[in-house]
Amino acid sequence: MHRPKRLRARLRADDGGVVVFVAICTVALLGLIGIILEGGGKMRATERADAVAMEAARAGGQALDPAGAVTGTRVRADPAAATAAAYAYLSSAGVSGRVSASADGRKLTVTVNDTYVTKILPVVGIGSMAVTGRGTATLLHGVTQPE
Repeated sequence: MHRPKRLRARLRADDGGVVVFVAICTVALLGLIGIILEGGGKMRATERADAVAMEAARAGGQALDPAGAVTGTRVRADPAAATAAAYAYLSSAGVSGRVSASADGRKLTVTVNDTYVTKILPVVGIGSMAVTGRGTATLLHGVTQPE
């Protein structure tokens, strides 16, 4: 009769072990889900920053120098007007960035700086992440191939 009592006493020594294991696994899974969700959110924010930068560069690239464009002798973007158009697009999109035009007026580069506000990571002290997007517009002229 004493043996079954000893066996039961040994088995009871593991009481609560499953609860600790489940608690640790739950915390780990919640952390993993949070990292996956926030990583996806940051990727979407980076894609948006890239798209805004490309569209701002495109908008700036349409600011042609009218004197040369009308005659077709010198097709290039007016650097001041192109930069102003790109900044106007960035402002309308609600982001900040940097615009640079090449000296020959054929290339406009836009860099967008934005912030992704995290949804789950503020629990561990990460409230936002910086994202950067880049876009370039190159002015091409020609019917069958760029000149």
